[in-house]
Amino acid sequence: MISDSPLPIAVIGAGPVGLAAAAHLIARGLEPLVFERGTAVGAAIADWAHVRVFSPWRYNVDLAARALLEANGWTAPAADHLPTGGEILRDYLEPLAALPALAPRLRLGAEVLAISRRDHSRLDSEGRNDAPFMVVWRDASGQHRTLARAVIDASGTSTRPNPIGRDGLPVEGELENADRIAYGIPDVKQAARNIYAGQRTLVIGAGHSAINVVLDLLDLQAEAPQTQVIWATRSGGINRLLGGGLNDQLPGRGHLGLAAETAIRAGRVQLLSPFSARRITARNGGVEVEAAAESQPVTLQVDRIVVATGFRPDLSPLGELRLSLDPAVEAPRALAPLIDPNLHSCGTVPPHGVDELSHPETGFFIVGMKSYGRAPTFLMATGYEQVRSIAAELAGDRVAARQVELVLPETGVCSGLPTVPDAAAGASACCGGPATSAGACCLRDEAAKAAGEVGCGCGAPTGKPREAACC
Repeated sequence: MISDSPLPIAVIGAGPVGLAAAAHLIARGLEPLVFERGTAVGAAIADWAHVRVFSPWRYNVDLAARALLEANGWTAPAADHLPTGGEILRDYLEPLAALPALAPRLRLGAEVLAISRRDHSRLDSEGRNDAPFMVVWRDASGQHRTLARAVIDASGTSTRPNPIGRDGLPVEGELENADRIAYGIPDVKQAARNIYAGQRTLVIGAGHSAINVVLDLLDLQAEAPQTQVIWATRSGGINRLLGGGLNDQLPGRGHLGLAAETAIRAGRVQLLSPFSARRITARNGGVEVEAAAESQPVTLQVDRIVVATGFRPDLSPLGELRLSLDPAVEAPRALAPLIDPNLHSCGTVPPHGVDELSHPETGFFIVGMKSYGRAPTFLMATGYEQVRSIAAELAGDRVAARQVELVLPETGVCSGLPTVPDAAAGASACCGGPATSAGACCLRDEAAKAAGEVGCGCGAPTGKPREAACC
């Protein structure tokens, strides 16, 4: 890496972590150049603008970005408010991108196609670290090449959703029936309401994206009673998807899990777990899904399928770089053991920085959601700590680069959750923390009432909640 080069530092992606990287570089007196494939900043977030995140504003605003904004008269949103994706765009990313310090350094509608070293293929070693990076990108005017002294890849994973197959591949008929399948978190209550209202939808997934889709479909069911929801998780059980309850210091996430549990116990959702789809066939205006569910063959006739099984990184633009990636997680090798979803939840992933994110290709870093590869445990605040550390390293401040300046909340669990308590478990398991609205004594009580039930029903038979204060 050319430490005293006048060349800019290329940042790929103008989402929260990419813009935070630019803010930290500017704070260090370095020159960022940000490439965003979308026509506006936060293009990936725009796809889930209707979704309320489970972390409050205090964890969603980067410190260097905050300093730039406040210097220009910005007032931060309420620290405890849980914003939607749309609010993150409107109240944070768009004002940040419009600042005079950042706006001239943004290239919108600019898709990065490839990155290499000038005059050096992946095979060439001599003089490699002294050669600048070559970033090949295109916009509406054509293809371009830009030299950079370092590259920070914050491009995310939203362009590569995981397919339905448990083997990581599309199941038979998945591609042919793409018009009946949505990936991620479609806006079933508003923008896509006409597609899902009164229909029978199969939701596949075991994370918070799947929970959001299921709960939105149940809200739609209250308005359009013909709406039916089948929820399938590919791994056995529902433990990992129901939030941390009493142990979750991010109440938004705990609330999601408790609301989902209430819906399952009330019989408003048909749950299939473990579930493995085998074939999808167009039939009767919808699709027929052949699968194995709970170790038995099953055939489902549904109108729509929503696949919320996560994402994976697009590594194709990085083919000429020397990377060190874990073969399973597809994260940097030093980071992978810290984030493996088989071992860790969001709250147990320690803050990390330049040492864990470095590759044999000196001066190249993958950050943000993409740095986690296929692991689903990423938190926005973790990405901010990543780019703070990397900016310090690029500025020559090795001490600051290796200091930990982030304390994560003790969150419930993204994986490895305790078993969902039985209704007979009693009041000790029912609260889930304080309610977020009036008229409920705790989160579980609030979730039950939101589902049209009398209360949280602690200790009552399944589906028959009793009128009682559960705390």
